[in-house]
Amino acid sequence: MRNFISILVLSIILYSCDTKKDYTQYVDPFIGTGAHGHTYPGAQVPFGMVQLSPDTRNDESWDGCGGYHYSDSSIIGFSHTHLSGTGVSDYGDVLLMPITGDVNLYSGTSENPDAGYRSRFSHESERAEPGYYSVYLDDYKVKVELTSGNRVGYHKYTFEEAGKVKLLLDLIHRDPVIESEIRIVGNNRIEGKRRSKYWAGDQHLFFAMEISKPFESAKIFENKKEVKSERQAKGNQLQSLVFFDIFAGETIEIKVALSNVSIEGARKNLQAEAKEIDFEKARINAKESWSKSLGKIEVEGGSEKERRNFYTALYHSLLTPNVSQDVDGMYRGMDGKVHKAEGFTNYTVFSLWDTFRALHPLLTIIEPGRSGEFAQCLVQKSKEFGEYPMWELASNDTRCMIGYHAVSLIADAHVKRITNFSLEDAYTEMERTAMLDKRGLKAYRTLGYVPSNKSSQAVSKTLEYAYNDWCIAQVAKALGKTDRYSYYMNRASNYRNIYDSEVGFMRGKTDEHKWVPNFDPTAVGYNYTEGNSYQYSLFVPHDIPGVIDLLGGKKELEHWIDKLFATEMEHDLGDDTDVSGLIGQYAHGNEPSHHMAYLYNYAEAAWKTQKMVREIMATQYQDTPDGLCGNEDCGQMSAWYVLSAMGFYSDCPGKPVYAIGSPIFSKVKIHLDNRKTFTLTANNNSEKNKYIQSAKLNGEKLNVSFLSHADILEGGNLVLEMADTPNKEWGANLDLNVEFKAAPIAYLTESSDVFIEKFLVDIKCNDPEAEIYYTLDGSEPDKQSQQFKKPFKINKSSNLSFRTYKEGCEPGIVVKRRLTKQNSGNYLAEKVQKGLQYSYFEGIYRSVYDYELDEPVKTGIVPVPTLDVCLRKEWIGLDFKGLINIPKSGEYTFYMSSNDGCKLSINGEELFESDGRKTVTFGQQAQLQLEKGLHQIQMGFYQCSDNIDLVVEWEGPGIKRQAIPKRAFGHLEN
Repeated sequence: MRNFISILVLSIILYSCDTKKDYTQYVDPFIGTGAHGHTYPGAQVPFGMVQLSPDTRNDESWDGCGGYHYSDSSIIGFSHTHLSGTGVSDYGDVLLMPITGDVNLYSGTSENPDAGYRSRFSHESERAEPGYYSVYLDDYKVKVELTSGNRVGYHKYTFEEAGKVKLLLDLIHRDPVIESEIRIVGNNRIEGKRRSKYWAGDQHLFFAMEISKPFESAKIFENKKEVKSERQAKGNQLQSLVFFDIFAGETIEIKVALSNVSIEGARKNLQAEAKEIDFEKARINAKESWSKSLGKIEVEGGSEKERRNFYTALYHSLLTPNVSQDVDGMYRGMDGKVHKAEGFTNYTVFSLWDTFRALHPLLTIIEPGRSGEFAQCLVQKSKEFGEYPMWELASNDTRCMIGYHAVSLIADAHVKRITNFSLEDAYTEMERTAMLDKRGLKAYRTLGYVPSNKSSQAVSKTLEYAYNDWCIAQVAKALGKTDRYSYYMNRASNYRNIYDSEVGFMRGKTDEHKWVPNFDPTAVGYNYTEGNSYQYSLFVPHDIPGVIDLLGGKKELEHWIDKLFATEMEHDLGDDTDVSGLIGQYAHGNEPSHHMAYLYNYAEAAWKTQKMVREIMATQYQDTPDGLCGNEDCGQMSAWYVLSAMGFYSDCPGKPVYAIGSPIFSKVKIHLDNRKTFTLTANNNSEKNKYIQSAKLNGEKLNVSFLSHADILEGGNLVLEMADTPNKEWGANLDLNVEFKAAPIAYLTESSDVFIEKFLVDIKCNDPEAEIYYTLDGSEPDKQSQQFKKPFKINKSSNLSFRTYKEGCEPGIVVKRRLTKQNSGNYLAEKVQKGLQYSYFEGIYRSVYDYELDEPVKTGIVPVPTLDVCLRKEWIGLDFKGLINIPKSGEYTFYMSSNDGCKLSINGEELFESDGRKTVTFGQQAQLQLEKGLHQIQMGFYQCSDNIDLVVEWEGPGIKRQAIPKRAFGHLEN
């Protein structure tokens, strides 16, 4: 009777939703589960902690990142955490599987499902909608239904045949387990924990599970062997089985609550969220939650396919970040400690390099309250971690990608009138992050760019740091910090320092101010992050007027973008590359290209933006499992579509302005949280009628191709008149203003800061009209300081500071260099032993800094840096420490290369580091003067996977480039 009533209520709700424009009907969660989209089809509520979904893969393959791939034909089970569209695998925690017949505790393989407990299935039996998933397991004759709440996942199993059945709980599934625990409580509850490592190096997850039907008995297994205790076990290879007698057609319901804090926290979450909530009620709640969220944007017109693409994209845009705290506010922080959230909600899964571009700007419109919570959450994470995370997952920084794009999210939220976070605290953490010395930032501050010979992905890092610094400058300005505003706006101009006017592209440069040779703008490689120079050279979203100046005018910008879309990719990119969705050199499957079609607006060719965004939407998005042209990337790919399909895009987050494109719908209504509605109407709109003829905003003519966030917030009306031929005059009278014009940076011709006897201070600037002023006592130079006229020598350590001045420009950035007179160490000969000390680590490392706090697996002495001490060839770190004997005073060049990452420090000074899994084909190198004698040396190395490699070389007075010989190394006796 209870089930009948629940079904009746659900039917009424579904009918009611249909009559109220139920947009969940257009969502297809299978879109993106094929090809390289890496999405999952399972059940979740908006931003929920639980992502309950089927797993068809438990390996680390590229297309196994979401746990499910549409090409598969067997299901391992149903786990409670998943990542939406990432490029690295993780999650898949707490896997359940209903089983009839004999049990094999191995999961089996796709090729041979009978080798394990997985079951075959057919896509014909699958159904997925927002908050609900079902499938029929062919091998076990069980219908599985899944739904979700915020912190609780709900299972419903209907058994076709009577007999003995088992419920398998597998805590081994997917990521390597550090420790785990299973507790059998009574005859209907299982509790436990799973601590694992992979992309998140240390993930804590606790669960409390309640089963509707009492089980008859239970067994726990460690490493496939039954343990003596039937009620509780600890280990790192745990599974359990509970046993039932079932009649034909019987159903069992299971509730699983999660916590990142404790088993007790999971219990509280279960009690608070799932008490007296059965499966059907949970499904109704999930449906209502999705109906409310998706209904914030109403569209009219367009095709059925376009509406399906749109609302599925909106659905994907509301999956992350995920709530990551218990109902009592307790959460696990990035310092590994348990905290209570005061005045904010803790979230996880911040794919910031991807999502700052479109996802978070979209959420400032439809989820402004959460956007402020995201901002405050990131501030707290920085306080706990010591810097803003780059890619936060389960309270770990995966160190994935580049930049510090939390500052973009925060600056964008602030400028869009979102105030439920502390801007002052946010700025403090911005400063701390931007002033770090790692990841090329020290060189970036002193040279005005990241040099290619000292850091991987140097061009991309320079460009993204410059944009990040512009974001910080906007916050500094809002807080009245005038000096810091000027400082960061100077840094925001650093993109100019890697523009080569001879080739017309952003290009790698060494610390000696020389261009990296053999330049090919189409080559994807070491200097760029998942892209090439075509895809990065226009990544200066904060200063398009400055880019226009570099290129020589608006027409040149237009021609540059034309060439981008017309130049074919000739290089073989392989099957699993991130550079996908190609239109010429434009790669929509990866993020650096996402703003480029909208840059035509700045070139006074808005009609070309209209043309290209329509082409991208039509060719790169389909309503099929393989309908995404690249990784979904936690909502970024979908948010681009949502914004573009509505007719505008945030080409520079941090500015409260959107570039207008070409909407695919005749009407769009955005229902704002302030109870106002913004309406965009496109009259005479169609597939062919994609060109804007004229526009009116609130009844007034709009002749520019930009829309302010304030106009949206006020609930205005934008009316576009569309036709099949372009109006090249509309949006063509654009007055671009340069926000801040800084004097060009000056630099020392010497790349090293150390010297033996004398140092030649030779300061240069590429602009002959700039004047250079300097001090030698560390004070900030101004026009009252000494003007640099010609090179001079110093013979003692000095704190050199210099800056440029140019008429019509703000003063240049102050460059500070600590010039140090070099001396070799005074070491007693009898204390110096041969060889280097090494420490070997095993763990999930994606940075040369990741293993520093770990305990080494082993230590010892080696004659030279070597990989022979490694016990395996992936997920390892090595640290070599000791002394290097310099045979003759003079200038030495050190070289290191590796597959994933390495660093070199001499006398405590870090000379370079490669961090980011980019093979160092160009070779990291650093030059410095060293006095004859012994000097401290430290070399770091880490390897994720693929081809392990480490090369350490030198050259100097009388020494040709060669591997450093063992006679040069030593260490002090303990």
